[in-house]
Amino acid sequence: MKTLIKILVAVALLAGLVFSLAPAHLEKSLNITQKHKPWPVSAAAQALHNRLVIGDWHVDSTLWARNLNRRSDRGHVDIPRLQAGNVAMQMFTSVTKSPSGLNYEENATDASDDITLLALVQAWPPRTWDSLTERALYQAQRLHQFAAEAPENLKVVTNAAELKSVLEQRQQGSQLVAGLLGTEGSHALDGKLENVQRLYDAGFRMMSLQHFFDNKLGGSLHGTSGAGLSDFGREVVKKINGLNIILDVSHSSEQVVKDVLALSTRPLVVSHTGLKGHCDTPRNISDDLMQAIAAKGGLVGLGYWDAAACSINPKGIAASIVYGIKLLGADHISLGSDYDGSVTTVFDTSELAAITHELLLAGVSEDDISKVMGGNMAKFLLQQLP
Repeated sequence: MKTLIKILVAVALLAGLVFSLAPAHLEKSLNITQKHKPWPVSAAAQALHNRLVIGDWHVDSTLWARNLNRRSDRGHVDIPRLQAGNVAMQMFTSVTKSPSGLNYEENATDASDDITLLALVQAWPPRTWDSLTERALYQAQRLHQFAAEAPENLKVVTNAAELKSVLEQRQQGSQLVAGLLGTEGSHALDGKLENVQRLYDAGFRMMSLQHFFDNKLGGSLHGTSGAGLSDFGREVVKKINGLNIILDVSHSSEQVVKDVLALSTRPLVVSHTGLKGHCDTPRNISDDLMQAIAAKGGLVGLGYWDAAACSINPKGIAASIVYGIKLLGADHISLGSDYDGSVTTVFDTSELAAITHELLLAGVSEDDISKVMGGNMAKFLLQQLP
C-alpha cells in the first residue's frame, strides 16, 4: 500500500509539473517575437505617437495561461506592454475552436480541434471541455477578473459612454486601457441562437462569424464549401444587428461577406487581415470586397504577420497601411494585429511607435496617421456601441 501511495504521489507531482510548465512552453513556441535590435523611432515620431489615440481590433491574449496584469517574457500583449505602446483601446477576441494542422487553404469541418487540448493542458474548468460557448464565457470571465484586480489599468468597456469616459481620463494623463470583448468566429454559439444573448450579457460587443472551419452559419475562407450565409447565419446576423453588436467578417468566405453586406443594417469590420492587392495570399479576400465594405462605412484592421502583410517589419506594415489608404481611404483603415494568435512578429505591442515612425517616413500626414492608428476605431466604437 505504501508503495502504491508513493507511486500515486509521484504521478500527481509529475502531472502538476506538466500542467505548470507545458502552457508556457507551448505559448513560447506559438506566439513568437523574433529577436531584434530596437526599431528606430525619431523624436518627432515618438512625440506624435504619444499624442495619438491608439486602438487594435484583434488579439487572442485571453486564450493563454498568463496574468495579463503582469509584464511577461512571452507572447505579444499584456496590460503593461499596452501601456508602454500607448494603446487606449484593445479588442480581446475569444478563440473557441482551431484545427490541428491549421492552414489557410482548406480545413475540414470535422478536423480535430486544438483548443480542446489547450483547455485541458491549461486546466480550464470542465464546463469548457465540450462547450464552445463556455470557452468564450471563460475567456471573458478572465478579462473581467484582470480588470477587477487592476481597475486603474484596465476597464472592460461595453457601451459608448464607458469608452468616452476612458478616453477622457486618458486625456488627463491616465494610462487606463479600454478592453473590449469579441469572438473569433461564431463557433462560440454552439449552434444556438439564444447564445448570442448570453455572450452579449457577458460583455461581448463584437462577433465574427467564422474561423478556420465552415460552421452552421456558413462557409469559412479556409473551409471546404465556399458557401454563403445559411438560414441560421441570417438569423444570427439579424440578432447581432438588433443588439448593436459589431459584425466582424474576418475568416468568412467571400460569399458570406457578400451576403452579410447585403443583409446587415450596420457597417462591418474586418478585424485582422491584409489586402490581397498588396499581399496576395489565401488569407486575404479581394480588394473589390474590401472596397464594398468601406463603401458601407466599414473598417479594415491590418495585421502584422506574414500571411497578412508579407513583409512584417515596421516598414512593411507601414507599406501595407499606405496601400490601404490609397485603396480605401484613410477613414477606413485600422490596426488589427492578431497578436497572441499563434503568429510570428518582429515587434510586440509595446513597440508600436515604430509604425508611427515608418508612416511619417512614408509621407503619410499626421492627420491620416492619427486616423489609422486608432482615431477611426474610436469614432466607429463611439457610433456603434450601445
